[in-house]
Amino acid sequence: MKSADLKEGDITANGYTRKWWKEVVVYQIYPRSFKDSNGDGIGDLRGISSQLDYVKRLGVDVLWLSPHYDSPNADNGYDIRDYRKVMAEFGTMADFDELLRGIKERGMKMIVDLVVNHTSDEHVWFSESRKSKTGIYSDYYIWRPENEGKEPNNWVSFFSGSAWTKDPIRGEYYLHLFAEKQPDLNWDNPKVRHEVYDLMKFWLDKGIDGFRMDVIPFISKDQNFPDYPKDHEAHPEYVYASGPKLHDYLQEMHREVITKYNVMTVGEALGVTLEQTPLLVDERRKELNMIFHFNVVRLNRQGWRWKPWTLPELKAIYTRFDRELDVNSWLTVFLSNHDNPRPVSSFGDDSVLYRVASAKVLATMLLTLKGTPFIYQGDELGMINYPFSKIEEFDDIEVKNAWKAEVLTHQVNAEEYLFHLRKTSRDHSRTPMQWDDSPNGGFTAAAKPWLAVHPNYKEINAKQELADKNSVYNYFKQLLELRKKTLALVYGDYKDLDPENPFLFIYTRSLAKEKFLIALNFSRNILTYSLPNVLRTGRLILSSLGGKEEDELTIHLAAWEARIYRIQK
Repeated sequence: MKSADLKEGDITANGYTRKWWKEVVVYQIYPRSFKDSNGDGIGDLRGISSQLDYVKRLGVDVLWLSPHYDSPNADNGYDIRDYRKVMAEFGTMADFDELLRGIKERGMKMIVDLVVNHTSDEHVWFSESRKSKTGIYSDYYIWRPENEGKEPNNWVSFFSGSAWTKDPIRGEYYLHLFAEKQPDLNWDNPKVRHEVYDLMKFWLDKGIDGFRMDVIPFISKDQNFPDYPKDHEAHPEYVYASGPKLHDYLQEMHREVITKYNVMTVGEALGVTLEQTPLLVDERRKELNMIFHFNVVRLNRQGWRWKPWTLPELKAIYTRFDRELDVNSWLTVFLSNHDNPRPVSSFGDDSVLYRVASAKVLATMLLTLKGTPFIYQGDELGMINYPFSKIEEFDDIEVKNAWKAEVLTHQVNAEEYLFHLRKTSRDHSRTPMQWDDSPNGGFTAAAKPWLAVHPNYKEINAKQELADKNSVYNYFKQLLELRKKTLALVYGDYKDLDPENPFLFIYTRSLAKEKFLIALNFSRNILTYSLPNVLRTGRLILSSLGGKEEDELTIHLAAWEARIYRIQK
């Protein structure tokens, strides 16, 4: 039975209820940077449509489209002005319908971003809300009077400064956990919630297959708005994600909308701990299917600062999640997205010598761990971080605001700030896709794209990758084919064989009579690993460097090599 044919609760595997969204691989598209079809330097929906065969050839099942809605772009589309209109720079609703049709014709599915913790301050709801304290829209947002001449409390924005801004028209403060132009909606107002449910139905009725829900744990607020507890001042996300009515609202959303469609839901869950995770994703609670945890992608950073990491720390995260979550909860696996730098630069080795090899190791890990994998555009090419050299080269509002708040006030040295951004900035993942070796990597015919193309586009591009049988792209394709036909790599038990090894990540996936051994070398060293007698390597299924069969109980791994074995049982 194909995963697309699965019905609710009709089959189990290893104790898990099989669902189509557990067995797919998702490919995230950031429209602004994917492909420009009209020469204005900005990616668009027609550009995406023109490259659907490229995505289909890779073997992914679901496309996740980052925000495509009408927006003034204070935060690149995460500030929505009209939820039922397409951003003019991206095209028209007819272009969206054509894109969706093209995806469905190729046997794939589409999910879109649902950004409903906040809107743009140019949304008609906010324009009306600021006019009056008694109007229809007056309590669509969170308004509070000043507190002894200051902001209502000490909450801060993720984009620097206070989370409160005083509106000169209404004369009160409004809450914005992100930019000033992103006021938070008041989910305690039932009218707001049903506005959200209606717009969800609008897109679902068009035929989309689900939502990635932006910062969804932040939608409920403690209406008393106390100051942060002392132990949370450095990590306010844990306060924002612990609102008193979060689960009431998600269960209501499920009843009102999700249960009426066969769709997938994945929530961005900054601030949600491992212990809190089942409250969101346990299937019996009927809230979300999956969430994105940030434990892995934030392992090597604290805010905008980069910090060293170790392989045992990385492995411990995967083990902890596997151990603590039972068969009623499902995971996601991802190493990057539009908010994080390139994985080869973060967790691999982006030197000329080892870029390809380390990209393949990371791809192997991504596609053989338990959970639904998410690939971000360009990672299948082994794209790396951009060589930013000055603040003017960045686009991200988070970067610019922190520069003003910390560098221009002389709290942080400019070169120190830039040093860390070269490793941690969100803009690394937002540079345009590199399609070929023509000017601007074939992304646009414009003289200047909205964000600079990486200067290595002549060496790293899709045209070159497709032609090279040993490329990162073609290796991803092999892994996707293997995962698609191997339930053990989806639902199988996971076991880390050597948690403290500083260079090797060696684990098994087991389901019924099938067992696989995955061996990953996270170093430039040639390494040998002896397996216990009870675990014979069996048949080599895949080697990222074309390795051959060897002694049953000893694995010899080249620098940055990945191997997958089918174990003899």
